[in-house]
Amino acid sequence: MSRRKRAKVEYREMEEKYNQLEDENASDTSEKSKPGLVTPEKKVVPEVKKETDTSIPQSVPTSSAPKIEVKEEDDQDSDHEDPHVKELLNGLEGAAFQSRLPFDKLTSTEAACFPDVSGGPPQTQKVFLHIRNRLLQLWLENPKQQLIIENALPAIEPPYNSDTVLTRRIHAFLERHGFINFGVFKRLKPLPTKKSGKVIVIGAGIAGLAAAQQMQQFGLEVIVLEARDRVGGRIATFRKSSYIADLGAMVVTGLGGNPVTTLSKQINMELHKIRQKCPLYESDGQTVPKDKDEMVEREFNRLLEATSYLSHQLDFNYVGSAGSGQGTNTRPVSLGQALEWVIRLQEQGVKQRQVAHLRSVLSLQGRLITNQHRMISIMDRLVELNKQYKEMTESKLQTRDITQEFVLRSKLRDLHNACKEWDQLSEQQKEIEAKLQELEASPPSDVYLSSKDRQILDWHFANLEFANATSLSNLSLKHWDQDDDFEFTGSHLTVRNGYSCVPVALSEGLDIRLNTAARAVRYGVNGVEVWAAPSRSPHTNHTVYKADAVLVTLPLGVLKASAPPSAVAFNPPLPDWKSQAIQRLGFGNLNKVVLCFERIFWDPTANLFGHVGSTTASRGELFLFWNLYKAPVLLALVAGEAACVMENVSDDVIVGRCIAVLKGIFGNQVVPQPRESVVTRWRADPWARGSYSFVAVGSSGSDYDLLAAPVAPPATPGTPPPQPRVFFAGEHTIRNYPATVHGAFLSGLREGGRIADQLCGSPYAPPTMPVSGAAPTAMPSATTGPSSTP
Repeated sequence: MSRRKRAKVEYREMEEKYNQLEDENASDTSEKSKPGLVTPEKKVVPEVKKETDTSIPQSVPTSSAPKIEVKEEDDQDSDHEDPHVKELLNGLEGAAFQSRLPFDKLTSTEAACFPDVSGGPPQTQKVFLHIRNRLLQLWLENPKQQLIIENALPAIEPPYNSDTVLTRRIHAFLERHGFINFGVFKRLKPLPTKKSGKVIVIGAGIAGLAAAQQMQQFGLEVIVLEARDRVGGRIATFRKSSYIADLGAMVVTGLGGNPVTTLSKQINMELHKIRQKCPLYESDGQTVPKDKDEMVEREFNRLLEATSYLSHQLDFNYVGSAGSGQGTNTRPVSLGQALEWVIRLQEQGVKQRQVAHLRSVLSLQGRLITNQHRMISIMDRLVELNKQYKEMTESKLQTRDITQEFVLRSKLRDLHNACKEWDQLSEQQKEIEAKLQELEASPPSDVYLSSKDRQILDWHFANLEFANATSLSNLSLKHWDQDDDFEFTGSHLTVRNGYSCVPVALSEGLDIRLNTAARAVRYGVNGVEVWAAPSRSPHTNHTVYKADAVLVTLPLGVLKASAPPSAVAFNPPLPDWKSQAIQRLGFGNLNKVVLCFERIFWDPTANLFGHVGSTTASRGELFLFWNLYKAPVLLALVAGEAACVMENVSDDVIVGRCIAVLKGIFGNQVVPQPRESVVTRWRADPWARGSYSFVAVGSSGSDYDLLAAPVAPPATPGTPPPQPRVFFAGEHTIRNYPATVHGAFLSGLREGGRIADQLCGSPYAPPTMPVSGAAPTAMPSATTGPSSTP
C-alpha cells in the first residue's frame, strides 16, 4: 500500500476501534465467500488519497442511523452494514465521529461562536457537548427528515434539557454550519417566504448546489448560473442503453466521517465496495510474479519514506541554482525530483557496493598470494631441513660429540617449527579461499533496479500521479500530502447507478439557469452584479444579475484561465493575495477511456487490473482498468504526462490503443471491438480546464485557506471596512479535504453558513450579543485579505 496515513478526524481511538472491527469483519467474510475465477498474482493497489473531480472520492459508516443500501453481489462484506460496526458508531461518540467533531471538547469554531460556554465552567461545557452530540445523533438516526427544534427538545434527557435557550442556540449553530439538516430531506417547516437577501451562485457543481440549498433554507433568494446544459460539473455520468460509467468523480473514499454517508441514505445511491486486489500484467500478457511485485512495492514505499525523511527531518526542500550563493536563487524541490535523486543515490550505492566487493576480493586474493609465497618458501626450507636432518641421523659415526648433538637437535627444532608454520599457513589459506568463494558466490547486484523492476516501479508512480492528477515533478515535496491526516476511514466504494444521482437530487427546488455562463463579476459596497451570456453564444447581449453577494464555485482551472470562453473578469480585480494563491496552487488532469462491450472477457470478480507500461514517459498511459458496473464496461485511466498528451490524439487512436493493450493481456481472439466508447478530455473542457487540485511546487496547504477567504470591495478612507461580497467554494478551497467530492460538498455547506451569517444574522449568538451581521466564526474570513497573506 502506498504511504498513506490513516484518517485522524481529531480522535484516533474511535477510528482504531472502527478499523479493528472492519478488519475482523473482512476476515470473517473472506472465509465465507465463494471461490471465483483465480487471477494470477494479485496485489493490493495503493489507496490513492484523492480521486475527486474526474475521480473525486468520498468516506465511512455513521452513528446510529439506518443502514446504507450497499449492494454486493457475492461478498457480503459491506462494512457499514455490519452490526458490530453499527453498534460501535451508535451513540453520542459515534455521532460526533461521523460529524468530524471531537466527542469531548469544543472545536475552535464552537469556542468562537459560544464564548459564554468556552469561557464558562467545565460543567457548562459538558452540558454543551452532550446537547451537541445528542442533536447530531438525532439527525443521523433519520436524515431523511428535517430535525426541527420542536422535535429535538423532548429528546434531550434531563438534566441537560433544563436550558432550552442553549439547546436552541446549539441547534441553530449545527444547522447553520451544515452538521444537521443538509442534503435532500423532507422539510417539516416551509421555506421562509420573506427573503433576507439575494445571492448569485456561479456553478452548479456539488459545492454550488450544496451552498444554494443551505442558503435557500436559511431564507435567502438564490439563483444558480451554470454554463453547462446539466448540473454536476465534474460529476458526470455516461448513460446509454444498459451501459453506465462515471466520467468524472467516481469513488467514495470511505464512509467514516463522510457527509456522503448521509447523502447515500437520502438518495438512491447504489454503493458497491471496491475490491482492492489488483493483478499487474505486462504488455505480453504475463502476470508480474508475486515476489517481484511485492519487492518493488516495498521499494516504492521505501522511496516515499526516504523523500519524507529528506523533507521533514533534513529540511531538504530547496536547492540553489548553479553558481549561486547559499540562500540565493533557491527553488523548491518537487516530489518527482526527490524520488529520482533517491533512486540515483541508490544506484550510486549499488556501484559503491560493487567497488567495495571487488576491493574485498582483490584484498583476499592479495592475502592468498602472499600466503602461498610464504608456503612455498616454508616448503623449500622444510625440504632442506629434512635433508640435513636425515644426513646427520644416517651418519656412520656411532657417537656424536656435544657440538654435533646440538646441531642435530637444532635441526629437529627448526623442522618442527617449520611444520607448525606450514600448518598455520595452510589453515589461513583455507579461510581465505572460503571467504573468496563466499564473496564470489554472492556478488552485489549489478543494478539497483532492472528494466523490469523500473517498469513496475513506474506503475506505482503512475498510480501516485493518478491520485494527485499530475506528474510527480509538479508536486511539492514538502506539502504534496498535507491532507493525509484527514482521510476518512473505511473501504472505498463506487456508485453503481452513477454519481450524477447526487447533484441531480440536490438540484431539486433550486432556481438554476443552465447554459448560462458568467462573464464578469462586479462588486462594491452595495452588492454585486454578475454579467452572464448564453454558453453557446458568448457574443450576444449579456444578462445582468444583481444581488447582495456572489458565491464563485468555478473550478480552479477556470479561475486560472485568462482567455475566453471560460475566463471570468472581476471588477475590481481580485486582490493580489487571492490571485497569487490561484496561480500557485496546482490544477491537474486525469482522463478516462470508457469501453462498453457486448460481453465480459475479463475476470468478473476483480474490480481492478493493472497494465505495466514499457517506458517511464508512458507509464500513465492506460495503466489501470476498472470493472465496476453490472454491464460489461471497462474504464481505463490515463494519468500523469500521458493525460495531457492523449488529449491531442483522436478517439479512434486512443480506443485502438486500449484494444491493443487488452489483446496483449487476454489474447487476440478474446477481445472484441467495443460497442460504445467515450474518451474524456478534462483539460480541454472550457468549463473545467482540468480535473482537480494538487499542492504544486512552491505552494502549500495555506493556499487552500487563501482561496477559501472571501473578498470585500476596496475600503474608502475614513469609512468602516466593507463587508465581503465575493465568496468562494469548491474542492480547491478546503484544506483538509481537497480534490474530493466530500470536500467540495463541505465547502458549499461552509460558505452557505458564512453568507447566511452575514446577510441573515446569527441565530446562535449569545443573548447579550446582537444577532444581526456576521457572527464570530472560525471559518477563514477576510475582507481585504487574511492575516496570513504573503
